[in-house]
Amino acid sequence: MDDIDAMFSDLLGEMDHLSQSLAEATVSSGEDAAPQESSFSIGFNNLNESLNELEDHDLDALMADLESKSTDQQSSTHNDTSNPTGNETSPPAVYQESEPVVTFPVVTTQSSRAVKMNEPQTKAEKIKVALEKLKEAKVRKLIIKVLMSDNSSKTLMVDERQTVRDVLDTLFEKTHCENSIEWSLCETNPDLQTERAFEDHECLVEPLSAWSRVSENKLYFLSTPQKYMMFTEPQIFYMWKKKKSSSNMNSQAKELLIKEHFGGSTTIVPNLEGVLHLKEDGKKVWKPRYFMLRASGIYYVPKGKSKSSTDLACFVRFEKVNVYTTSSYKQKYRAPTDFCFLLKHPCIQKESPYIKILCCEDKHTLLLWVNSIRIAKYGVALYKNYQAAVTRASTLQIPYSAVHKPNSLKLNHHLTPDFFNPPSGQEYL
Repeated sequence: MDDIDAMFSDLLGEMDHLSQSLAEATVSSGEDAAPQESSFSIGFNNLNESLNELEDHDLDALMADLESKSTDQQSSTHNDTSNPTGNETSPPAVYQESEPVVTFPVVTTQSSRAVKMNEPQTKAEKIKVALEKLKEAKVRKLIIKVLMSDNSSKTLMVDERQTVRDVLDTLFEKTHCENSIEWSLCETNPDLQTERAFEDHECLVEPLSAWSRVSENKLYFLSTPQKYMMFTEPQIFYMWKKKKSSSNMNSQAKELLIKEHFGGSTTIVPNLEGVLHLKEDGKKVWKPRYFMLRASGIYYVPKGKSKSSTDLACFVRFEKVNVYTTSSYKQKYRAPTDFCFLLKHPCIQKESPYIKILCCEDKHTLLLWVNSIRIAKYGVALYKNYQAAVTRASTLQIPYSAVHKPNSLKLNHHLTPDFFNPPSGQEYL
């Protein structure tokens, strides 16, 4: 029955996402040019503005990349038409997903030759050519605006093959900030008042493409001390019931704890459980339930039942949802505290009955649940991200820039950065 309930819940979620997409398409049906351009940029009013924000060498690199793609496509087209056998083979798909994607026309030989005849010289000419070629490209690209702690921003070009780790490395080079394992790319959603740090292995274009065309979401480059706390302070998560005995754990004991839980074929999830307050659908009413974390999802103990695994009911599974921290939910939804988190499909960008919201009693409990959910969802991939970040930080030490100090970090004015900057591990203990 749990499997059937989960399948039904997923189906309803997909129907909700489809209805939202149809509503957006109806509103923007009369605006043909603007939606197409906004599909290429994040954080700008239009694509032309975003291209203007690119530094000269980045724009030149974009032009060279688009030109090489154009040449490859022409060569492929010529080979197909000159095949005398008539045996046709379909080219491999470059990108495929369930959500709507932008489909681009194939480059024609005539348009490519015309561009070569008039080699662009000024930035305005380069932007004009780039606009044409972006619409011809087969690999999805986005021009993104990343906000900094001093209210400045950096403009980057990313494509669907680049991971968050790749983008972080680019930002280290552009900002000259300290290459620490704590830096993250974080998204904020002012409509839902949520925040989430992207995982290093995620391909950045995919989650950003889930943002609506008129989204007020922002992308921040922030220092997040809790990002890899499950590896720097593993006892907080795996010995949370023994607070006193785990407060002074030495480095060797921590390494053994990490090896025990992440060194095998499967990741051992923290045995986390406790009372959380659940927000009822469509109401500002919160009810306490006893929740338990498992590798597949979060379960709860129904009324009158025991904590036995046979009595547990599934609350949510992790396959199709991400975990987000929230801001000011005590005021927004009359939550018992402001230490809330939610689980939702990344395509749901506005209020929906398919968003699961839970409230913790304090910041420590919030940190335990959010990061333990990350462990359960990503497992070994999270550990590999940590190892790669440590290796990168040790081999590339860049002088620290004063304007990017973690204690001066700021988020969108709708949100608060408290969870992104938690106290030290000792304070949690």
